[in-house]
Amino acid sequence: MKKALCYLTVCFYLIVQTSFAQSIKIVRADKSAQTLYAVSVLKKALLQQKTDYQIALVIDSTQLSKEAYSINPAGKKITITGGDGKGILYGCLSVAENVRNGTTLQNIKASAESPNLPFRAIKFNLPWDPYRTGHAVDLHMETCKDVNYWRAFLDMMAQNRFNTLTLWNLHPFPYMIKPKNFPEASPFTDAELKAWQNLYHAIFRMAKERGIDTYIVNWNIFVTTQFAKAHQVATSNIKNRIHYGDADTSEIVKKYNRECVTQMLDEYPDLTGMGFTEGEAMNGMTPEARNQWVKDVIITGMKLAKRKTKLIFRVPLSAGVSDGGSTSVNVEKLTRKTIEAETDFDGPIWTEFKFNWSHGHSTTKLLKVHGGKLSDTYFKPEPINYKTVWTTRNEDFFCLRWGNADFIRAHIAANTPSYAGGYIIGSEGYIPAKDYFTKIKGPVNWKYAFERQWLFYKLWGRLLYNPATPDVVFREEFIHRYGKQATPLLEAYSLASKTPLRLACSFDFTWDFSLYSEGFMAMNKKKMSYISVDQQINQATFDPDYVSIKDYVKNILAKGDFKGDQITPPILADQLEADCKKALALVKDIKTANNNTLMYEVADVKTWANLGLYFAEKLRGGVALQTYRTIGREENKQHAITHLQNALIYWDEVVKITRPIYNDMPYTGYTYPADGNNSVINNTSRFHWALLRPDVAKDVETAKNATYISKAK
Repeated sequence: MKKALCYLTVCFYLIVQTSFAQSIKIVRADKSAQTLYAVSVLKKALLQQKTDYQIALVIDSTQLSKEAYSINPAGKKITITGGDGKGILYGCLSVAENVRNGTTLQNIKASAESPNLPFRAIKFNLPWDPYRTGHAVDLHMETCKDVNYWRAFLDMMAQNRFNTLTLWNLHPFPYMIKPKNFPEASPFTDAELKAWQNLYHAIFRMAKERGIDTYIVNWNIFVTTQFAKAHQVATSNIKNRIHYGDADTSEIVKKYNRECVTQMLDEYPDLTGMGFTEGEAMNGMTPEARNQWVKDVIITGMKLAKRKTKLIFRVPLSAGVSDGGSTSVNVEKLTRKTIEAETDFDGPIWTEFKFNWSHGHSTTKLLKVHGGKLSDTYFKPEPINYKTVWTTRNEDFFCLRWGNADFIRAHIAANTPSYAGGYIIGSEGYIPAKDYFTKIKGPVNWKYAFERQWLFYKLWGRLLYNPATPDVVFREEFIHRYGKQATPLLEAYSLASKTPLRLACSFDFTWDFSLYSEGFMAMNKKKMSYISVDQQINQATFDPDYVSIKDYVKNILAKGDFKGDQITPPILADQLEADCKKALALVKDIKTANNNTLMYEVADVKTWANLGLYFAEKLRGGVALQTYRTIGREENKQHAITHLQNALIYWDEVVKITRPIYNDMPYTGYTYPADGNNSVINNTSRFHWALLRPDVAKDVETAKNATYISKAK
């Protein structure tokens, strides 16, 4: 086969301290946006290279797959070959990273990479018309309306090989278009709408330059308040502008939404596609009716656009008529049949599932999706026109930095058979925009919240692209940022970051606020609160390889031994203690004076580690307490008191570390009215470990006040 190569030479000159010319020969099939951006990346990285060199950028789609690249040095020339514009970009980013880490052009080594997964996405909930409402969302508004923020966020995505940005809110259309047949639906003046449109056009354009596909994803049957009032429909959109409600499937609502879909895709040529949720504001509809709605409105609206687009088809969140989560094989069969009938979309349909509901950072085993267990309906026989996508939600840590490469590698290895297309990572209640965490006034090297979590994004993005990416890549990033003394930080983070994973494995959960691992909080009697020792004792585990305190004590007392390879509370406590003490030892000698950024990095390792040590002592205390309640013996009670006192000491260390450097943080908390049916946002809710200290102390009092009532009596 003849190579698909076209040659176009473009040169630019870099002038440094000693005048010399440096040329970059760009060889490409067309003037792709990705290649132009790649040139800018190289230009910035090579400014300090004092040597004459030639770098040729070549597209060769016959030898390399899409997004793949190879780097081949020969003499004073480096050839970066990509399977397409994205491959060129990733090759240039690789060279730029090596140069930035101290490698000269003469020492660049031959290398090659190709994508393991074609779909590597970030979930981003927008703060306007949001799914969650309240102060924790509103405070991001101005940041998210700033083009500079999106430029920085998209730069990060490209550097980490994410290739898809999904933007979510309840009803995106009024921020993007004025409906031609329903102008009364627009809440904005022409000038206001133009500002919104400029923002969206800029996001989509910059994303395309960086090789990033973009999708608008909505929750389903919504209209604007103006439309609802004008036509006296969808009254729940007026009374209660939140993410659930009764369905309004009147013809005018259908027509309005369908035309909005088509007009949006026509007016935004850089927008890649759309996704939808078959569940929100569909209360009272059967699965069949919901399925018909998305076919009549969303899918038909997409097909009426003037171009082919891509589709994210989220599987139904409910198998019944309520808006709560549930699953059934019959609904899975119905949904699969609908997806397989759609052949007019660009590329595979991305069929999305929530991996372990809202808490993907738990176990690598798929144990549930939104609503319950999943059968193999979507996978057997293997699909032809769609690929599965796992949304690995993070509702567990927003403040503390996190990073465990081995967990991510294991997750990918266990969950990417041939029918899997990729992952979406991100949060529902948290927006990585405004930094509302940082308390100290001294200088730090970040501006935006996502920049604080650079390791999280770098690990997920690079490993989704290539799970064989070695740890040295991430270790060198620490060294680049903080010098040689930061070498142990990657291992320290890996060890300390097991703490939230282990909590989530040992504590069963469902939706977002059923667990908040960073704060050791969970839903209890319809209220988000600290996980007391009693709740930890009685809560079932999520991962079946783990054993709850209650079941462990019952079994050990009945049989006198616990055989098998399950992780019992004592084993879990020992694992936590070993890993967290090692993490603390690794960062013990890192000097953070005069470097606030490094101080935060080390402080977060110490915080996770002390939370892990607290958890280990709490588990031991819980076992002793449950044993005392079951068989008595004063020594069991005293052991419980001692372990829970030790747990409080570790919690106090967490407070000591975090109180000076972190604000009380807003989060989307929930309280419930008397009828227990609807959740109400509590805008006054704030989180800090210091605020929970009295609750942790109550665990000690619980042990002290424990009583044993002999069954013989």
